Order: sequence, then structure tokens, then C-alpha cells
Amino acid sequence: MRAALRTLLGQRARRRWIHIVLGGAVFMPFWLVGTVVVGAFGGGAPLGNRLGDQFAAYAVGLPLAALAALLPLARPMSVAAARTLCGVAPGRFAEGPARGWGARARSAGWFTLHVGLGALVSGASLALPPFAVALMALPFSARLRASDLGGYGHLDGAGQAWLGLPLGLLLLLALAGVVAATGALLAAAAPRLLGPSPADRLAAAERRAAELAVRNRLARELHDSVGHALSAVTLQAAAARRILGPKPAAADADHGEDHDADPASDFVREALAAIEETGRRTLGELDSVLGLLRSGEDDGALASPGLEALDALVRGAGAARVALTVRGDLGRLPEAVSREGYRIVQEGLTNAVRYAREETVTARIALSGDELEITMENPLSGPAPVARPDGGRGLRGVAERARLLGGSAEAGPVDGVWRLAARLPAGGAR
Repeated sequence: MRAALRTLLGQRARRRWIHIVLGGAVFMPFWLVGTVVVGAFGGGAPLGNRLGDQFAAYAVGLPLAALAALLPLARPMSVAAARTLCGVAPGRFAEGPARGWGARARSAGWFTLHVGLGALVSGASLALPPFAVALMALPFSARLRASDLGGYGHLDGAGQAWLGLPLGLLLLLALAGVVAATGALLAAAAPRLLGPSPADRLAAAERRAAELAVRNRLARELHDSVGHALSAVTLQAAAARRILGPKPAAADADHGEDHDADPASDFVREALAAIEETGRRTLGELDSVLGLLRSGEDDGALASPGLEALDALVRGAGAARVALTVRGDLGRLPEAVSREGYRIVQEGLTNAVRYAREETVTARIALSGDELEITMENPLSGPAPVARPDGGRGLRGVAERARLLGGSAEAGPVDGVWRLAARLPAGGAR
């Protein structure tokens, strides 16, 4: 019994009921036209209350709804409503307007079925609950028993009136069962009538082939241009570091000179090592990105570091001095938040170094409760940077990454300081 009630009153059933009532509401203009036709040619009043006239108007309105649904744009509207409310997998529906008369006919069939059943169930949903409640109130109201309601059902006596309670309850349960059955019927018919036709599948395959061709071309260009440049930079940095030689461990015994006292040589060695490390790491990330672009090479995993790699990122800043402060256990962050946070810090560091090379970049990463806060600041070494014509793709990417996680991010010069501030939700922290 409980399982049956959950089926009748569950969230999916409620959504399907809304979908059915929506069909009834859409049918109202066609029914009104039907009432005018019936009133003009059937001898009745245009909006008469006779049940026969109303069903006659219903019969006139259904063909009109079917004709209207032959328009190509009827399918996208029907698909949008069914995808949201019917509880059917989104991938089983066709996309875009109906192509060809076969697809239009199937869309018209669905539309007619939806609005036809919706009108009947909507009418029952409006009429039956008040009637059922009145029946259940008969034992408690002498006025109701004396009314037509009690007389029609021979429930005007005090003893017979108690039958109104089970009758009213049965009516409500029957209505719920009809709603559930109608929703299940529409959910079963939706993929067949609104699903993709052979022409839709062919068009989708052609679009997919064109997209893959563009992605493969982009992957080739990135591999041949950016990949080659990164490889060359990495190899040149490694060669220069080998020629420079290792850092001397002790003073020269013969001349008494301390070769380790040359800060310029030490700086060059550290910079070359950072360039080599960054180049090799970026080549690995580029290879993963190219795999995502190419057809059939996406294994579902993108090699991307998280905030645990902050130390390596700071070492790769080269000449920039970075004062990094971390509060909280970043290892508790969900993988997606850690990965996007790393990319935000990476882009912020790139811009901070670009706009103020001679100052120390201050970076603060704090995990407090359910929020990860990232702040980066650097005093500007000159006039405020002028916005680029493209709006700054990197900073736009930072804002997009934050929004995808439900957070926010903004960056730019403020009172002589270049500043990036981002807040990311970390509710899933382990």
C-alpha cells in the first residue's frame, strides 16, 4: 500500500501531472474555437454548460490542434516540456524543428495526444476533488444531504450519508490512478513520437563529423606549433643548464676562490631549471588536451594538477618573487575545486608578473568552512594596464571556471595594485 501511494504521489508523478495539466491549458484556445463552431452549427449556446456540447467542442478542437502541430517549431516546444516533466532520458528526444512530413506527422500525433488527454485529465482534476470532498462531508452537513447532491445519490438519509466517505475517497484514488496511468502512457509514447527520425540521425552524424574534423585540425595545429615551441624551449633550457654546469660544492683549493659566491650564476641555474620543469609539465598537459580534442582519444581523465602542486608553480615563476600563504588543509578539497583553484592561481600569477615584474606577488589561499578564497595582489610598477581588445581571454577563463563551480572571481587594477579575488564553494571538502 505504501509503495502504491509513493508511486501515485511521488515527485515524478507530480511532475507528470503538471505536464498533463499543461497540455490541457494549451488545448483551451482550440476548445474555445470548438465551442463557437458547435454554437453556430449545432444550435446550442456558444459557451453552453451542456456536457454534450462541451464534448462536441472537444471533438472539433482536436483536429485543429493536430493541424497547428504540423508547424516545424511545434516539436522543439513539445520536446522542451516532455524532457523536463516526463521523466524520460534527454538523449531519447530529437533536437531542433521537425524535418520532413513524417517527422511532422509524428510530432502532430504527440501534440494531439498530449493536449487531448491533458484536457480530459485537467477537467477531471478540476471537477472531481470538490465533488469528492462534498460527498465525504455529507454525514456532517444536513444542508448538503438536503441538496441535489444527496438526492442524486440517494444519500439524503443520515444513515446512507456515511457512504459518501468511502465513495469520495475512492473517487480521489481513482483520479490519482488515472493521472499516474496517463503520465506513464505519455512517457512511453514521447520517445517514439518525439524521437529522432532517420533524417535527424543523418544530420546529427554530419554535424558530428564536421565538429570532429575541426577539432582534429585544431589538435594538429596545436601539436605542430605550440608543442614544437614548448619542446624547443625545454631542450634549450636543459642544454644551457648542462653547459653552465652544476653549482660548485666548495671553494677552489688552489686559488682560494669561492665559485658559489656568484649570485648571478645561481640565479641563472635556478631560472633554467624552472623553465625546464615548467616546459616538461606543460608538454604533458598539452598532450592530454590534444587527446580530448582528437576523436577516440578521450579516456575520461585529463592530466591537470591541483592545489597540491602550488610549490612547483611558485618555483616556476622565475624572476618573480612570490609570497605564498596557505591556511587550511587543501588536501580536503574535492578534486574539481582543487584543479580549478590551481588554474585560477596559475593565471593570476601570470598576470601579476606581467603587470608588475619588479614587485613581490602576494598570494593567499584560505580554506575556511565551505569556502575556498584565493587572493593575489601585486603593486603596479607603472600605469594601469590598458584592457586588450579581446578582453583578456585568460581572465575571462578565470571567471568562467569560478562560475562553473558556483563561485565568483574578478581581477584588475585597483588603486595602484593589480588584484585577483576568487571565491569557490568547497562544500564537498572531505
